[in-house]
Amino acid sequence: MNGIIIFSLLLALMLTGMPISISLGLTVLTFFYFMTNIPVESVAMKLFTGIEKFEIMAIPFFVLAGNFLTHGGVARRIINFATSVVGHMHGGLGLAGVVACALFAAISGSSPATVVAIGSILLPAMLKQGYPARFGAGVITTSGALGILIPPSIVMVMYAVATNTSVGALFMAGVIPGIMLATCLGVTTWYRARKFNYPRMPRASLKQVGRTFLDSVWGLMLIVIIMGGIYSGIFTPTEAAAMAAVYAFFICVFVYKDMKLREIPKVLLASANMSSMLLYIITNAALFSFLMTSEGIPQAMSNWILAHGLGVIGFLLIVNVVLLAAGNFMDPASIVLIMAPILFPIAMKLGIDPVHFGILIIVNMEIGLCHPPVGLNLYVASGITRMGITELTIAVWPWLLTMLGFLVLVTYVPIISLWLPKTLGMI
Repeated sequence: MNGIIIFSLLLALMLTGMPISISLGLTVLTFFYFMTNIPVESVAMKLFTGIEKFEIMAIPFFVLAGNFLTHGGVARRIINFATSVVGHMHGGLGLAGVVACALFAAISGSSPATVVAIGSILLPAMLKQGYPARFGAGVITTSGALGILIPPSIVMVMYAVATNTSVGALFMAGVIPGIMLATCLGVTTWYRARKFNYPRMPRASLKQVGRTFLDSVWGLMLIVIIMGGIYSGIFTPTEAAAMAAVYAFFICVFVYKDMKLREIPKVLLASANMSSMLLYIITNAALFSFLMTSEGIPQAMSNWILAHGLGVIGFLLIVNVVLLAAGNFMDPASIVLIMAPILFPIAMKLGIDPVHFGILIIVNMEIGLCHPPVGLNLYVASGITRMGITELTIAVWPWLLTMLGFLVLVTYVPIISLWLPKTLGMI
């Protein structure tokens, strides 16, 4: 009964248009004040302990690194390299968009940043070459979602914080699914371009490929620094995030010189705003998780599922349906921080690996970024293309179906997520 009251109150507050983070906090305060004997003063302590985790420091550093890279010309060089490699194939610029999004995702950790950085450069070029606007928008909107699956991923850090799962293991677990999903999106792009005979570019010479690679290598080295540093044990994920921010600043200002020193305060302010918003969501989600646990809601749900004999297959199906539905009205950060503490204990009772469960949730969040009514990537792409949300929704459906098919695969074949971290001895 208490669970129904809590979720009804939360939904009612969200329907008023109130930000989700504030809705969470007010739900907890209201329930504690009127329905329990827990002193409201304990909320202040819980707000503090909710973010008293070293791993959370990775979030503002990855946000800062992503902002430097978005404004510092790294994306343009990555696009040039990707175009030189795959531009001669059917739908060459579209395929270059998929490759560029995957590479930029591996250094930014953010889907919206990936869509902005790659889309703002590539979409005008695709229109100039004669590609339909819907084709380009579909490619960039969905490929940009790779930003939260291919490590480093800010959403992965949030899941790790919410469930006490290893950030390093999650990062490694995202590599193979990320490459596989990028390949699937690339195949869909190639097939549609071949079917409708979209333009191809002249094949680049080896010299051109080498030149564009050398031009982009400073940015691509960030992948080696982050992943190599974590795997070798030189850095923790949080230290890798700090190193990424410093390195991104260095290459944008002193190597590529695409960013002036006078622009740095603007980037720092934008990063501080984004980080503050995310940390505020985390603190309120920690409060909500505390309320759920104190009322025994995850345990009650777990007992119900076990009593009805749903098993792993049935539970994972329910999880996917719930998360896809949540993606209709919440952003990935909020979904992870609200749903993970509820669903995670049930998954553990059923013997599901926490790392595999995390990747499953992340793939669901990717799909949520690309469908209405609150798919963030749709709104970012809309701002770039000047297309309406309805038109963009139609544009993304072939790639969205591909992502749904991949979700089924990654849900029921856990070795896709677990092989690499197990091979590296991280789980």
